[in-house]
Amino acid sequence: MMTHYIETKNLILREFRDTDVDGIFKLDSNREVHKYLGNNPIKTLEEAEKIISFFYLQYKERGIGRFATIEKSSRKFIGWAGLKLNLGEKEMLNGYTNFIDIGYRFLPSFWGKGYATEASLASIEYGFKKLKYHVIYGAADVDNIGSNKVLNKIGLDFKNEFMFKDSTCNWYELKKKNYEYKRMLRMR
Repeated sequence: MMTHYIETKNLILREFRDTDVDGIFKLDSNREVHKYLGNNPIKTLEEAEKIISFFYLQYKERGIGRFATIEKSSRKFIGWAGLKLNLGEKEMLNGYTNFIDIGYRFLPSFWGKGYATEASLASIEYGFKKLKYHVIYGAADVDNIGSNKVLNKIGLDFKNEFMFKDSTCNWYELKKKNYEYKRMLRMR
């Protein structure tokens, strides 16, 4: 199993551990967090354990999965961010299978601090430079203004709208060649 670790100015992104179960429970049992995710928050610690087991399976079988995200200053678990390999018909999204997507989910008390942008920029760089991906996709419910802003801010290009579980979503992509160009523009 690969060990992934990313450090930014304010955050640590690392593989999940069994000790993160309380953090996942706090995150995924929160109704506000699940507003644009089907309004189906978890109700038990056992469900949180299953989520962490799914992350472990992603690391083992796919070589990548979401990262536990820790705020450096407080050492608190704030949620997760990072890349995921979506495989097969079960994980089809907007007609795509076998693709890398960027995602993030944080506790509301950590919203508005720029952490989704910071974690996502670091994850994209990790994906293109270390893991040698050629394209990274993203999706967000059209009504989730914050998430759509992050996807735009990190350089993904809007491609189209699509339906997912009775919700209209926006589909984004970023190709490696465009990432390099946009990265140079950001550094100016």
